[in-house]
Amino acid sequence: MQKVVFPNGLTAIYAPKPGKSVVLEIMSKIGSNDEKPPEQGITHFIEHMLFEGTKKWPTNRLLSNQIERIGGDFNAYTTSERTCFYIKALQKHFPLAVEVLADMIQQPLFEEAYLKKERHIVIKEIDLMNDEPKYYQWILLLRHLFQKHPAQFPTYGNKKILRRLTRLPVLRYFQKHYRPNNMVIAIVGNVPHWKELIRTNFVFLRKPLSRKRQVSEPQATRSIFVKTKRDIANAYLVIGFKTVPHLHADAYVLEVINGILGRGQSGRMFTELRGKQGLAYDVGTQHIAEVTYGFFAVYATVDKKNVGLVKDLALQELEKLKEITWLDVKEAQDYIEGSYYLGMDDGQKLADQLLFWEQVRDVGLMQHYIEKIKIVTPADVKRVAEKYFKNPTIAAVEGK
Repeated sequence: MQKVVFPNGLTAIYAPKPGKSVVLEIMSKIGSNDEKPPEQGITHFIEHMLFEGTKKWPTNRLLSNQIERIGGDFNAYTTSERTCFYIKALQKHFPLAVEVLADMIQQPLFEEAYLKKERHIVIKEIDLMNDEPKYYQWILLLRHLFQKHPAQFPTYGNKKILRRLTRLPVLRYFQKHYRPNNMVIAIVGNVPHWKELIRTNFVFLRKPLSRKRQVSEPQATRSIFVKTKRDIANAYLVIGFKTVPHLHADAYVLEVINGILGRGQSGRMFTELRGKQGLAYDVGTQHIAEVTYGFFAVYATVDKKNVGLVKDLALQELEKLKEITWLDVKEAQDYIEGSYYLGMDDGQKLADQLLFWEQVRDVGLMQHYIEKIKIVTPADVKRVAEKYFKNPTIAAVEGK
């Protein structure tokens, strides 16, 4: 693996990988958490707008066809803390992939007509997310889980703000955050001459960056139970707890707990709620550890009449973590190791990981991830369970 910082501040990470494909992914260290209240949704909106044409390829079709006509994969995503654009193509098309991404980042048009069209599309996307209880349960949870941290707000933003959005604030926000010293590129494949292509295509200039907001999130002092009614057959239940960011040592313990409780069909939550009790079809756990925040959650899709029972059984499984054995921990560690390394066989997932760790602090930390998982003990699991799994925030989307 090579890491290079170019004179304009752009960081590039190259991970050699045999095969016929190459992945090129660029990350801007800007997400919905960085938005001020009048800007909610602008980061995700810009992700959409960058596909709407550049000076060289002035329409969405002309731009996307550069990659799709060669059989490549061309996409992007926005999270609370980063925005990423990626191209996966045959290695012989790597120069074209670099040219396309460089043009998107440096020469977007932000045409007023496309802005109006895309604004309507993003609002429909918000409606789609809110209509789907499987997605909306997480929006409801985070809205009530965090009191001060901006992770409480959905990445897609606010429809009222988006309806009033005009070209000038979009352009200013883009120019403020899409700067080479705020961006990282990952290259995964066998392209030994990558460095010169990156240097000669990404020529935009370094500019001062604004300071990131520091938010102190208070600890939960009481349990919260919120629910909303929908015209649906099932109830969607999520039990959440505030935890820690990724660099905190306890984040690795929470990863192991996630492996104990939530892995496939042998995790403890699945075994109890579906295997033994037959109370849920979709059941599992989720551990999110980002740069500035973290949370742990248990989720299950159940009959409305069983919401209270499933909640109690799930909390009992969390309580049982205080009696965990070495065998439980070892199985979870092996599960994490296997799924992690198998996932890294996918070039795009590897590129995601390279960028994530570089944003957390340094990509070199990625090489020690499994080492830190392997040193977790049953005593660590007990300590972390006692520390974080209290005063839950419970969200339910119930049928009428």
